[in-house]
Amino acid sequence: MNTPDDDVPALSEDFAVRIDLQPGWVDLTLREDSKAEAKALATKTVNELNPLSLEIEKSAVFDDMAERALNLNEDAPALVAAYYAESGEGLINLVIDSYGDEGVPRPAADEVIPLLLEWENGEVVGDPEVTRLELAAGPAVRVQATLKIKRMLGLGRRITEFVKYAVFPPGMQSLVVVTATWEKIQLTEENTQRVDEIVPTLRLDLVDEDGNDIAPKPESQNP
Repeated sequence: MNTPDDDVPALSEDFAVRIDLQPGWVDLTLREDSKAEAKALATKTVNELNPLSLEIEKSAVFDDMAERALNLNEDAPALVAAYYAESGEGLINLVIDSYGDEGVPRPAADEVIPLLLEWENGEVVGDPEVTRLELAAGPAVRVQATLKIKRMLGLGRRITEFVKYAVFPPGMQSLVVVTATWEKIQLTEENTQRVDEIVPTLRLDLVDEDGNDIAPKPESQNP
């Protein structure tokens, strides 16, 4: 995933990225980014699938899920997930992370749009769809477009659809970016709906140094 600035580290603001994943979505976030952790996560998830609905071997679903988890966690994002059909096929990749640099103002919405359309290994095809909206986590810019990805060794291209949200949480310096991609263009309408249904549930919960949630202080009551 190409970010607004690949050289800019994530801020040390103490918050955890949370999102409500609906049925079909699998949280693939790894804490240690190890093969053992990825395999354990895949094993637990595959064992919970309905075997009567699977159209591919459980071993193939396991391999896909473990490999997908390792690939999506490569840059240590805040949260990653994938959408799996009842057949066991992985359809959508979802990556959420925060970006910024301490002491440097985050970019404005107009400045973010062209950055969201930049990809290290591909280029946008056609005119992107750009929308501004308000989420519970803050004002956001949403872009959707088709991407032509370079294959390994530069041999040929493959077409991918993507949706990106840049969220500007109020009172924070961080810019939170949600990126969803899929290759089955014929499922764009359904996949877009799946992504757009969960992104509004995005929230940033304050945590302490150990990652534990910090309960909000109760409002003072007048005697």
